[in-house]
Amino acid sequence: MKFDKGMGMPNWTTTFSRNAKKQYKKLEHSGSKKPSIIDVIDLLALNLAKNGPNLPSWPHYGPLSKDHFHCHLRKGPPTYVACWRIVDKQLKIIEVYYVGSHENAPY
Repeated sequence: MKFDKGMGMPNWTTTFSRNAKKQYKKLEHSGSKKPSIIDVIDLLALNLAKNGPNLPSWPHYGPLSKDHFHCHLRKGPPTYVACWRIVDKQLKIIEVYYVGSHENAPY
């Protein structure tokens, strides 16, 4: 998965780590009318590509360190979160390295 300028997004290239890709595939689409967790992750990736790593409008967004960030994707149980990092500031590359439940988040 890669979201970048070629998709009409102006600023940052956003990729998923191998581990995050596996986590993404495990999450199922919900059959309800509300957006599935996959839809929310896709929206996050598009927001990261368009706006960069700082997304203060996302719920419980916060920096984990200088170049690592997280936010909540959906209230639980289980609560889903995403974590991402800046890979290269000059080339504007972001990597999502975790998507899944809050209980297993790497922070």
